[in-house]
Amino acid sequence: MKQICNPIIEGWYADPEARFYEGKYYIYVTRSETDYEDQMNIDAFSSSDLLHWEKHEGILDMSGFPYVTHALWAPTITFYKGRYYLMFASNNVQFDGQIGGIEVTVSNSPTGPFRALIGKPLIQKLFNKAEPIDAHLFEDDDGSNYLYYGGAEHCNVCRLSDDFTEIVPLHQNGKLYHEIDLPNYMEAPCMIKDRGIYYLMWSSGNWRDETYSISYASSDSPIDGFENASQILSSQPPVADGPGHHGFLYFEPLQQYLIVYHRRIIGDDEPGHRVLCIDKMNLGDGRIEPIVMTNSWEY
Repeated sequence: MKQICNPIIEGWYADPEARFYEGKYYIYVTRSETDYEDQMNIDAFSSSDLLHWEKHEGILDMSGFPYVTHALWAPTITFYKGRYYLMFASNNVQFDGQIGGIEVTVSNSPTGPFRALIGKPLIQKLFNKAEPIDAHLFEDDDGSNYLYYGGAEHCNVCRLSDDFTEIVPLHQNGKLYHEIDLPNYMEAPCMIKDRGIYYLMWSSGNWRDETYSISYASSDSPIDGFENASQILSSQPPVADGPGHHGFLYFEPLQQYLIVYHRRIIGDDEPGHRVLCIDKMNLGDGRIEPIVMTNSWEY
């Protein structure tokens, strides 16, 4: 038996996006620094067994982003037609007219270097009042690439061109940006499709404290019709509090999904002190079961 211990990595990291590429598990993270000016690149970790992790530090080539002056975070990545596309949020844009937003980069390797693709933010304005942060990339079975994103209690979905350089109309309604109505949505959307059902998850509450949590709703469409919303992960003393902003993996040895998320140490009020963890996640028939946070588990 092998034992996975939480947190899985030493140090302060947040907003994990998890993928399986080239025979390894990858987790892309925000550098969780209280001084946001220190959050000026993205790190990644890779592993073949979820036990031993190799750090890939500073995977972005920032020379293509001279206008990014403070804070970048919340990476998301996809592999499409032989190239890796990684997006992240920059400059904490909170109103129209600010420069920054959701950036797009490209590389031939899952560890970079990732270079600027279009020389400007892909999304900069607050469409449907959604702050351009917390992007999540999802490729559907027909090859369509959707982008879910948004802060300030508004979640948008849009569709990307095949070269990832622009937003193109959504199939069903012709809109460029469609707002998804989700109860208690704050930020950090995440999409799983399993056996024809779309599961959209998101974070609620305040990322700085124990109110942070994760909910989900399901639909037969990637764009709308999400129903049966339910909270699946929240503070669980004495283990940890403030779990949220997550990704996921499908773990073949167990033939089940795992949630990859950050959480807080109970009693530590420092906002930047967030740690990376992995726990089991069971879903099926349109439902995700409540998730139990652990200090360790075996497979």
